[in-house]
Amino acid sequence: MWLNNILETIGNTPLVQLHKITKDLPCTVLAKVEYFNPGNSIKDRMALKMLEVAEAEGKIKPGGTIIEGTSGNTGMGLALAACVKGYKCIFTTTDKQSKEKVDILKAVGAEVIVCPTNVEPEDPRSYYSVSKRLAKEIPNSWYVNQYDNLANRLAHYEQTGPEIWAQTEGKITHLVVATGTGGTIVGTGKYLKEKNPNIKVWAVDSYGSLLKKYFDTGEIDQQEVYPYVSEGFGEDFVPANYDMQYIDEFTKVTDKDGAVMARRIAKEEGIFIGYSAGSCLQGVMQLKHTLKKDDVVVCIFHDHGSRYVAKVYNDQWMMERGFLDVNTFKDVVSSRTAHTLITLLKSDMVSNAIELMKQYDIENIPVFDNGTNIGALSESGLFAKIINDPDLKNKTVEEVMEKPYPEVDFNTPVERLSNLINRENGAVLSKDETGAYHIVTKYDIIQGLSR
Repeated sequence: MWLNNILETIGNTPLVQLHKITKDLPCTVLAKVEYFNPGNSIKDRMALKMLEVAEAEGKIKPGGTIIEGTSGNTGMGLALAACVKGYKCIFTTTDKQSKEKVDILKAVGAEVIVCPTNVEPEDPRSYYSVSKRLAKEIPNSWYVNQYDNLANRLAHYEQTGPEIWAQTEGKITHLVVATGTGGTIVGTGKYLKEKNPNIKVWAVDSYGSLLKKYFDTGEIDQQEVYPYVSEGFGEDFVPANYDMQYIDEFTKVTDKDGAVMARRIAKEEGIFIGYSAGSCLQGVMQLKHTLKKDDVVVCIFHDHGSRYVAKVYNDQWMMERGFLDVNTFKDVVSSRTAHTLITLLKSDMVSNAIELMKQYDIENIPVFDNGTNIGALSESGLFAKIINDPDLKNKTVEEVMEKPYPEVDFNTPVERLSNLINRENGAVLSKDETGAYHIVTKYDIIQGLSR
């Protein structure tokens, strides 16, 4: 029996028990793995529902254009629906979103306009404002407005909530959601609380978002808002989809903790998820002291890790932000901008070495002969020699080179490297898995340890 189109695969995603990361928790922790939807995220559910409601209300006609501001996942769900139903799509997004998200939207036929993140929602350059303006300018277009479109939370009231209730056989005690538009947590939470008012609904927010402060005080405090790198949750305003009576607790998760947890889930549980899922489980860990033996906790794992390959799952990106500890020679190399190792031959002129130091702003250059590390030139060494020998630059490297830099294993700990680098020896060399040489200097060590 086949399906009529790809939209019929939306929903009925699996509920998977977690074991390793949650082994010290007294309860059962389950993940609602939403990347099994065709667009690889939970947003497929509400994207299709909002479009169906718009069609029923006559807000979009055949051949029309769907316009929305999206971090990527809602756009993907809308784009899939547009492919099947014959609509055009124009999406605005922010420049903090991963490149993969933008490329995927373009791959399914959408036009994507990237807008600055660090502007107020009312700023004409914001992705909210640009999408609203386009909807006014383009004939037969429909502005989705997932934030205030109540069909968003209706999708989860009709689908996500009933699925979780059935899959847990009504045993669920806690629902945990990293929340942005409010649709998932309010729609799902409303359904579950109607089934059992004792079910606790926990919201996970990001530092830099105002949602938790609003939940705690009822105050919309723009002082809470500042740039953050977490994606897919948190807001700088309060969308209409929120109805705080269905939420019992808010906790904030740092950018680092969410990213590190996402990588742990992939590595330890074998579930390759996105940023918000890592933050969701981190939120559970922060509130674990309130959990009891018979509790059944359901976490929403919103989307797939493929959206974050260049960010959360990229060592250099993580290290540049101080999200991963720099422990070895390999870590130091991975954490900096990639560059080709500059080397000299023993027959090169010293003048050539000086030019290379100026051109690449480096102080240490290894000397090779037939692929063998035989010596080195350093800026400090040349300075000491040139005082007594003004003609130094006309000599060959072999005549003035210092002893070769030490070679170490690629996984040598940073502490060991710092012991090898001293006044007489300004750098350390190592070969990677391919046999290519890399250099680590005193400056690299300082930068690595300061992260």
